[in-house]
Amino acid sequence: MRTTQLSRSALAAIPAAAAGLLLSAAPAQAAAPLPLTAVVDRATTAPGGSFTLTLTLNNPYDTPIQFVYQSVQPTYPTTLEPGLKFSATACGTQTNGCSENVHGGIARYNVPLAPGASSSFTVTYTVAPDSACGSSTRIDLYTYLYYEYNAGLSNNSGIVNIPGPQVPCA
Repeated sequence: MRTTQLSRSALAAIPAAAAGLLLSAAPAQAAAPLPLTAVVDRATTAPGGSFTLTLTLNNPYDTPIQFVYQSVQPTYPTTLEPGLKFSATACGTQTNGCSENVHGGIARYNVPLAPGASSSFTVTYTVAPDSACGSSTRIDLYTYLYYEYNAGLSNNSGIVNIPGPQVPCA
């Protein structure tokens, strides 16, 4: 079978184009770590007990953080625990409010958050008295955080896992 001049040119151009794309690709930059700490006040919580989650956002930038969206939700394994019942029962006063459903809702920090400043947000969770318990039963949460700074020109976001308390049998 006879190869035409056009197909020869196309075959020669493919490796050259691939090499050009590979050489021009910039390495991916790692996202800046989130300036967030998360602490649970108890290592264990019995049915009928409670624990408090404290989230602290620090502003490491030289401009104010002017917008923050944050949700707090149970991890997937926690949602699969049979008979485990717990709910958010109190929201701290360090923010300008909580959504009605903090468990998957929004924590609203007071903004703007000045450069170098920090703000904390607390949520208290109560385990139902008739909740299932066991030595390996855990309430683990995660938080998704998104915030904007530099007059809205820059942002950062990510997920932070918050290992929670075990719920032992009473």
